[in-house]
Amino acid sequence: MAIHAEPTTSGPAPERSTVDLVRQVSEQIPRLVRDEISLARLEMAEKGKRAGQGAGLFGGAGLFALYGLGILLIAAVIALDLVMPAWLAALIVAVALFVVAGIMALVGRNRVQHALPPKPEHTVDRLKADVRAISEGVRR
Repeated sequence: MAIHAEPTTSGPAPERSTVDLVRQVSEQIPRLVRDEISLARLEMAEKGKRAGQGAGLFGGAGLFALYGLGILLIAAVIALDLVMPAWLAALIVAVALFVVAGIMALVGRNRVQHALPPKPEHTVDRLKADVRAISEGVRR
C-alpha cells in the first residue's frame, strides 16, 4: 500500500495593495520598537548585574589591599624600631602618611577645581556653533 501525496502547488501569492502593505508596516513598527526596547532593557539589566558583581569584587579587593597596607605599615614601624625607640618609629611612619595624604588632598582639590563648573563646555560651544550655522543657512 503506497501513499501518494498530492503535490501542493499554489499559484502565485496574491499581490497586496500598497495600502495593505503600508497598513501592515504601520502596525508592525510599534511592535518592533517595543520589542527592541524590551531587549535593550534585558541586556542592560544583565550588564548592570555583571557590573554590580564586578564592583563588589573591586570593593573586596580594595578592602584586602587596605589590610595589606596596614600590615606593611606595621612592618615599617617594627623595622624602624630596630634602630630607634618604638614611639619614634611609629611617629615617623604616621608623619609620612600624613604628608602623603596632604599631597593627595591638594592634587585632588586642584583637579576638582579644574573640573568645575560641571557642564559640558565644549559640547555647549559646538551646539551654539551648530545653531548659528543652521540659522545662517535658513536665512539664505
